[in-house]
Amino acid sequence: MAKDVLVLSYSGCGTCKKALKWLQEQGIAHQVRPIVEMPPTVAELKQWIARSGVSVRKWLNTSGQSYRALGKAKVDAASDAELVEWLAADGKLVKRPVLVTGDTVLVGFKPEAYEQHFASRG
Repeated sequence: MAKDVLVLSYSGCGTCKKALKWLQEQGIAHQVRPIVEMPPTVAELKQWIARSGVSVRKWLNTSGQSYRALGKAKVDAASDAELVEWLAADGKLVKRPVLVTGDTVLVGFKPEAYEQHFASRG
């Protein structure tokens, strides 16, 4: 399988490690992009959020320090456009991992979602 699978990941993230291990065990070639050093751009986020089928608020890593530093009240009051700007500025604010392949974007790691996606690719 061609390396058309991109995973935005953080090396200190246990969920990211599980996702990468799952991909490796399935023999799925993939590229890893360090999300902290190379966060998604505003343009990427606009495309990927639309393709993910979930709202921008579901892209927030609500258990991380970056989210806590902003505060729930500030996040709740923010527009979607502001949230996209914040996500692009701080990779640790993004829920991880982000898997991008073809027209599919998966946020977070749920083995069953990965299985369903890659099974459908044939």
